[in-house]
Amino acid sequence: MILITEFMDEAWVDWLRARAEVTYEPDLSDRPDDLARLAAEAQGLIVRNRTQVRGGLLDAGFTCVGRLGVGLDNIDLDGCRLRGISVHPATGANTLSVAEYVVTTAAVLLRGAYMMRPAMEAGDWPRGVAGRGREIAGKVLGLLGYGEIARKTGELGRALGMEVVAADPYATDFDGARKASVAEVLAAADVVSLHVPLTEETREMIDAAALAAMKPGAVLVNAARGGIVDEAAVCDALRSGHLAGAALDTFATEPLGAENDFAGVPNLILTPHIGGVTAEANTRVSEMTARTVAAELGLA
Repeated sequence: MILITEFMDEAWVDWLRARAEVTYEPDLSDRPDDLARLAAEAQGLIVRNRTQVRGGLLDAGFTCVGRLGVGLDNIDLDGCRLRGISVHPATGANTLSVAEYVVTTAAVLLRGAYMMRPAMEAGDWPRGVAGRGREIAGKVLGLLGYGEIARKTGELGRALGMEVVAADPYATDFDGARKASVAEVLAAADVVSLHVPLTEETREMIDAAALAAMKPGAVLVNAARGGIVDEAAVCDALRSGHLAGAALDTFATEPLGAENDFAGVPNLILTPHIGGVTAEANTRVSEMTARTVAAELGLA
């Protein structure tokens, strides 16, 4: 049996159903007892980012995990390796979706005028303030991390006339970007975009000191992983005006819940971890994952 614990393109769920018994319960990540019970019957597991594949769940008996996406911080990779469980992220399938998210939200934040609707509905006509928005062409796009998604983001930024600088101690080449240190990226960039995994090295790498080191009036986009930024510090930098805008798609705690730091913070875009999720990306991710898991289980 293949157990799918989060949302997946229905056509590819049906494709799997034609080859194996499938249990598809897209809210299963919120029901740990049911997850444990059903996982004990599964040979393959398909998850997104909310299902925690760790602890006792690893002893359920499944032999492979298909990840509908690329981030793996919800999966105990060492534990899987010790048990012979193969892990298959959908590498590359949502690259364009994330890159488009970064560049388009950065453009919205630089232009600023899209935040004027409440004032306009109240009868104001804030044309003067809205007219001080900035163009994205000629701005510096700073990428922290220079993997596949960052490279595509840089490509889209260059197409709009941006200069691209990047910092990544693990990158072997910087084709399309000027190599720089993290400090140099923060100091030079009009738009800072994060493209690193969540590790002890990167946890809260964008803290109050890092934000203070950014150019006044810069904007920040995090479509990578929650926990990389100090969310309270971002809110403080937005309130003070040092940071002109921010877009956060990932958070230290997901869902946010009613108690969070963001209420009333200006020039802030919040989205529910969907940078890599579009109709097209969901189809690509689902197809890649379905085919990979089927092949791993000898069903292709």
